[in-house]
Amino acid sequence: MKAIRIHEFGGPEVLSIDEIPVPVPTKDEVLIKVHATSVNPVDWKIREGLRKTKFPSNLPLTLGWDVSGVIEEVGEKVGGFRKGDEVYGRPDPTKNGAYAEYIVVKANQISIKPTTIGHTEAAAVPLAGLTAWQGLFDFGLLKEGQKVLIHAAAGGVGTYAVQFAKCKGAYVIGTASDQNIDFLKRLGADEVIDYNMESFETVVKDMDLVLDTLGGETQLKSLEVLKPGGRVITTLAPEYTTEAKAKKLHLVGFMAQSIPAQLTEIAKLIDSGKVKPVIEQVLTLEDAKKAHMQSEQGHTRGKIVLQVI
Repeated sequence: MKAIRIHEFGGPEVLSIDEIPVPVPTKDEVLIKVHATSVNPVDWKIREGLRKTKFPSNLPLTLGWDVSGVIEEVGEKVGGFRKGDEVYGRPDPTKNGAYAEYIVVKANQISIKPTTIGHTEAAAVPLAGLTAWQGLFDFGLLKEGQKVLIHAAAGGVGTYAVQFAKCKGAYVIGTASDQNIDFLKRLGADEVIDYNMESFETVVKDMDLVLDTLGGETQLKSLEVLKPGGRVITTLAPEYTTEAKAKKLHLVGFMAQSIPAQLTEIAKLIDSGKVKPVIEQVLTLEDAKKAHMQSEQGHTRGKIVLQVI
């Protein structure tokens, strides 16, 4: 089978197209024929060697930790799935990913994909969707009527966070560039702050929750806009815990986990028309280098998908 792998850490040039054997599922795994995958920042961070401590991986390594496809083979101890099921999920980022024609995944990491969308759109959901869901609800404890500030609201995680928060009945403020203001309001944001024109910490106040995917100064300034007892939930390292404690605020970092029950809930929202994946571009598997270069620019609206079939 064809797979996009790295044999060393480095820039996009280390991505190679290899012919390798089709993997064989163990007792608790399924073999998925990959229809589509998508590009996440973690992909190129692992490629560069920036995440070796968090994601110890043996080289060569197949990248890609979103998958949508069809089950080809089921391990003998797997219940609940059968050959031919259309599934989606976030594979284990410490193992070979989905930039390939086939992938083996533990059955407890996948769910039946949304029925109203194709594999191309479904592949854009799992990692970003789970990150937004867990950031808002598991760690952010967002409730109906609360106010949430979502940084990089037009990005992969942000576009889902805006939609999930609105489904919950929250008041949503997003930060983005000017070309994404109308787009985000159509997506459901109540207010959008152009970060090139305004400093969010001067116009936002009394937030219950801030979802931070940027870190650095943005994370520090986010502490200034919270109400007492408010929360900053970050997908990066929580750098300012001392400052947060001094203000009696919560600053928590997390890494999304693959939770099939949440993928099922997200699929229900998609199938009911309340949430839609946002895809900026669909490329072929062979275009992985181009996709990485675009993702690294940091201005992608939604997701970049790699079509395998």
